[in-house]
Amino acid sequence: MRDAFRTIAGPASARITRKRSRFLSFARPVESDAEVSEALAALRKTYHDASHVCSAYRLSGDSEAVSGSDDDGEPSGSAGEPILRRIEGAGLEDVLVAVVRYFGGVKLGIGGLIRAYSEAAEQALAAASSVIRKMEATVRVDFPPEATSGVMGTIHRCNATVKHIEYDAAGLAVVTLPPSRVKAFLTALREATSAKAQASVEAGNTSHTAEMEVQE
Repeated sequence: MRDAFRTIAGPASARITRKRSRFLSFARPVESDAEVSEALAALRKTYHDASHVCSAYRLSGDSEAVSGSDDDGEPSGSAGEPILRRIEGAGLEDVLVAVVRYFGGVKLGIGGLIRAYSEAAEQALAAASSVIRKMEATVRVDFPPEATSGVMGTIHRCNATVKHIEYDAAGLAVVTLPPSRVKAFLTALREATSAKAQASVEAGNTSHTAEMEVQE
C-alpha cells in the first residue's frame, strides 16, 4: 500500500494552434469517476460548439492508479491516449486533462493529431502547481476494559493518530495512520492485547491529507 502520491494543486489551462485548428487544454484535480464525469459535462456545455472534447484521467488507488481515456470521435488512439501518456509521464494521479478542439478546416493526420493533443496536455500540466498528497487509513478498535493498556500502548508505539476514543462497558478507539503501517499496527495490537482487541480497517475511507508544494 502507498502512503503518498503526486497530483496538481488546482486547475490550469493552455492553448495551442495547429493548421488553424485550436486546441484548448484544461487540467483539473479530481478524486472520483463522478468528478471526472461532472467536469467533462461542464466543459462540453461550455464548449458545445467544439469539434471534439477529448480527455484522459488518472485516479489514485490503494496500490496503483486507475486510468481512462476518450478520443471523442477523433481517430482511435490519436487523442485520449496521448493525453494519458502525458499525465503518466508527469507521474500525476487524481488528475483529469481535457482538450477541446475547434477544427480549422485542415486535416492534421494521425501523427499531427497525436502531437497536437500531446503538446496541449503537456502545456496545461506545465501550468499547474504540483503537490505531494499523503494518504491515511482509518482503523476502528473495539476492546474490553482489561485491554485498555495494551491498546493505548500500541497506538503510542505505532505513532497512530487518535481521532476518537471512548470508554464505557467496552472501549472504542478510532485512529489513522499511513496505509503501509496498518498491517504492522494490527499485528502489534493483537500481540499486546492477546487478541482481545478487535480491529478493522474502515473500507472506502482512505483520506488524502497534508498537501505540500513540490519545488520544480
